[in-house]
Amino acid sequence: MKRHLPLAALLVFVFATLCFAQEPTPSPTPKPKAPRVTKAQLTKELSEMETALWNGFKNKDIKPFDEHLGADAVVIDSSGVMSPSSLPEGMKMCDIKSFNLSDWKLAKPTTTTALLTYKGTQQGTCGGAPVPSTVWASSLWVKRKEVWVAVFHQETAAR
Repeated sequence: MKRHLPLAALLVFVFATLCFAQEPTPSPTPKPKAPRVTKAQLTKELSEMETALWNGFKNKDIKPFDEHLGADAVVIDSSGVMSPSSLPEGMKMCDIKSFNLSDWKLAKPTTTTALLTYKGTQQGTCGGAPVPSTVWASSLWVKRKEVWVAVFHQETAAR
């Protein structure tokens, strides 16, 4: 037994050095977090996109809707319920001379949803009838693949 003790000690030493010589498994690198956006910054960003949609409608330009409106969006105003596919026809029927958007408010129920409410004043006609001069509007924005898109918009004529 005493003859095998040096051999056993040598084997333990050899195996121990092999175990400690292994490279540690690298931990997965966490994805860098996107910079935190304040409520004021998000309000500014979404109100600019909302204004681009109003300008698109006024100028009969579908491009802002392709950029900022979800394919599954629903739009409700005094003429009824519209989908994105019916917007070009609605634009043809309307002649908006000018508009102004104000009183922006933002509610953020989750990290990927934002409810934007505001007051809109406008001059123009739709289908030959004057449009409501003042409306209270709201739009629900959803963050999809790191991009904010509007999925719901409604306007109510103010009294």
